[in-house]
Amino acid sequence: MNRVTKRFVLHYVEMVVAMIVGMMVLGGLSQVLLDLPDETSVDLVEMAIAMTVAMVAWMRFRGHTWGPTTEMAAAMLVPAAGALVLLSGGIVTDSSTLMMIEHTAMFVAMFGAMLWRYEEYTGHHHQVPEENAGVKIA
Repeated sequence: MNRVTKRFVLHYVEMVVAMIVGMMVLGGLSQVLLDLPDETSVDLVEMAIAMTVAMVAWMRFRGHTWGPTTEMAAAMLVPAAGALVLLSGGIVTDSSTLMMIEHTAMFVAMFGAMLWRYEEYTGHHHQVPEENAGVKIA
């Protein structure tokens, strides 16, 4: 595997780890702090938001601008919306199946978002934050 491919794979793995951390930490906190109803639709949305917030935070920390970060957030939220459509239409009602569909679609959508901006995810994406652009540090 060449260096560029390794960097792409590493970034994908980082995104998956961010999803898992978000699901565990933010999802756990929401269960402790919020009294949400125990419904499949709430679980789908709660999990998608927790994973998206963590992923956005990690991407911004790693120096990505808002464009790619927003695309990656959409790659997380659109599959969740699709799972809600399946649930509300009565097409799929089993919560475990819906979670599997949602997560599988998220992984595929993330990969697609990364391919869309291949250079972003294979090169050095650390950038000067927008508020410091053009400012020289002595």
